[in-house]
Amino acid sequence: MPHLTKSSDYLTGQLLIAMPGMTDPRFQRTVIYMCAHNEDGAMGLVVNRLFGSVTFEDLLEQLEIEIQEPIANMPVHYGGPVESGRGFVLHSTDYVRDGTLVVDDEVALTATIDILRAISEDRGPRRNILLLGYAGWGPGQLDAEIQANGWLNVPCDETLLFDPELDTKWERSIAKLGVSLSMLSAEAGHA
Repeated sequence: MPHLTKSSDYLTGQLLIAMPGMTDPRFQRTVIYMCAHNEDGAMGLVVNRLFGSVTFEDLLEQLEIEIQEPIANMPVHYGGPVESGRGFVLHSTDYVRDGTLVVDDEVALTATIDILRAISEDRGPRRNILLLGYAGWGPGQLDAEIQANGWLNVPCDETLLFDPELDTKWERSIAKLGVSLSMLSAEAGHA
C-alpha cells in the first residue's frame, strides 16, 4: 500500500452528515464517523441509528460470551448497510489493544471479541458505541457524492460522537457548521 499523506485521507476522523435532500433511505438524516478515506475508498460508521431490537446482552449470548454479573445493557447501533453481521466498537482511546485502529487522538476502532468481553467485564473503554455493519465507498465514490451535494462534513468532537441522544444528533451535527437547516439546498451548485 502506498504511503498516504494527510491530503489523501482528509475525511478520516470527521463526521459526514447526510444533506437534507439525501434520497437513499439507508442514509437519510445520518451522521457517519469516518474511519478511513483515501484513494482506495472510504469506510465509516453510522452513529445515530439503532440496529432494530438487538441488545448487547443478545449479542453476547450469540457469541457465547458469559456474563459474570448484570451489566448496563448498551444499545447496538446500525453501522451501515455493508456486512451487517460484522461488529465494530467505536471507542475512546483509553483502550488500545492488538487489532485496534487508532483513528485520531480521541477515537479508536476495534472489531475483536476481546473488546466485547472487556466491556461486559467493566474493563473496556470509557466511552464506546457498539455497531453492526458499516458504510463503504469505492475509489472516488464518496468524493463524487460530496460534489453532487449529498454530504457535508464537520470536525468530530467526542462529546457529540458518543452522546446517546440519537434523535437530535443529525441536527446538532449540522449546527456545528453554523448554518440553519433552512439554508441548506438539495441542489448542487454549478458555476
